[in-house]
Amino acid sequence: MFNLFEDKFVIEENTAFQLNPQSLAFLGDAVFSLYVRLKICSHSTAKSGVLHKKTTEQVKATHQSELLIKLLPILTDKEQQLIKRARNTKVNNMAKHASAEQYKLSTAFEALLGYLYISGNFDRLKYLLEQCI
Repeated sequence: MFNLFEDKFVIEENTAFQLNPQSLAFLGDAVFSLYVRLKICSHSTAKSGVLHKKTTEQVKATHQSELLIKLLPILTDKEQQLIKRARNTKVNNMAKHASAEQYKLSTAFEALLGYLYISGNFDRLKYLLEQCI
């Protein structure tokens, strides 16, 4: 069976920290989307349209920015450094229904999740995700 939490996808923590924040956010977006979908599907018998609507409410930039603000007090110094770097990364596109600041915060949130995933910090990733839902 395919396991997303295998060591073969892990890179060294300092190397992961140095990756482009947009690359980390790209990965983090997938991690968060999968997590939300798994949570929703495990507690619902609804049809796919309803599941999609529930999912999009949680993975949109405005909601992710709120989640990051909620998590800030429990983040480590290194995680906060990554958040700051990701938030300040120049982006060429914006979310349709989010302010520029919300979009930057959501990108930082996704970068944090991507960093934790690719560096193999699965326990920390799970803990932070559980604080979000």
